[in-house]
Amino acid sequence: MKKEWNFNWVIYLTTLLLVFLCIYVFLKLSPVWKPILDVIAVLLVPFLIASLITYLLHPIIEKIHKEGLPRSIAVLLIYLLFFGGTGFAIFKGLPHIVKQSQELMENVPVFMKMYREAVHYIYDYTSNFPPALQEKVDQAFRDTEDAVNNTLSLAIELAKKLLSSFFVIMIIPFIVFYLLKDFETLKKTLWKIMPVKWRDPGKELVLRIDESLGNYIRGQFFVITVLGILAVIGFWLIKLPYAILLGIIVGVTDIIPYFGPFLGAAPALLIASTVSVKMTIITLVVILVLQFIESNILSPYIVGRSLHIHPVIIIFGLLAGGEIAGIIGLILAVPVLAILKALILYKNEREAKH
Repeated sequence: MKKEWNFNWVIYLTTLLLVFLCIYVFLKLSPVWKPILDVIAVLLVPFLIASLITYLLHPIIEKIHKEGLPRSIAVLLIYLLFFGGTGFAIFKGLPHIVKQSQELMENVPVFMKMYREAVHYIYDYTSNFPPALQEKVDQAFRDTEDAVNNTLSLAIELAKKLLSSFFVIMIIPFIVFYLLKDFETLKKTLWKIMPVKWRDPGKELVLRIDESLGNYIRGQFFVITVLGILAVIGFWLIKLPYAILLGIIVGVTDIIPYFGPFLGAAPALLIASTVSVKMTIITLVVILVLQFIESNILSPYIVGRSLHIHPVIIIFGLLAGGEIAGIIGLILAVPVLAILKALILYKNEREAKH
């Protein structure tokens, strides 16, 4: 019995070693497969985005259809409301966003001058500190500058990709329309092509993942939309510069649980600090009010509670996701945890039955 146990461990370790070796070789061959992967990504991205939008809108269509409205009319109604509303918001908001972005870029030298003055002041203030502590202060400044530069580079790169992918973005609404219209047909087709022995387990697993993940994704989209609108209104009322731009940042970054509010608040407080101390305090109050609304009214049951995942596990997942894939990893960490949880619970229940 002991020999068999030791032999099993040898198999597990050998398999693990082979997996790591394969991953290492695969990464070393990146110059070969990366260009191919980039082309595939460009082709798949619109379909993935369209599938996500379809996933979000389909339950609403089903609910309206059950109330007695023909499915085709329900699809057309929700489609027009969603893309009409999105298009109207872009049409009205984009000129203001572009204008505020231009103003922000024009004022970058002013901000850099203020930053340098602040750095010199802190250096003078900390000049009598022990060398070890002084080195820590220097390192903190270097890390901050690197983070800002990386964020700006990422934002510029993202803007370039969006502009270059304009045609690809334009075909998303058409893909969504056909996916919504033929949703039931696609389900039946997938059911037919799936092996018979996988049908019932596959259906049950998909329902479990949808139950665990669906409410979270839909809820998060609702929360970031409402929070972004409230942030824009709040910043506009206190006359904070670049209110629309900063409000959108507050809304979008809130998609990252726990850390998102801090990431979203930092740019607003930084801009406010260039105006006056009073504006900084008022901006801080607005941000605290927004976070109170988000935490206690908008989404008290979305993160952790709706998923029934302990906050410590979520934080661990966020740290791992951030380390592996940066901002994208932070955004995808919780959905991946929800899917893993559904898979593990499903596997355990099936093993218990057998």
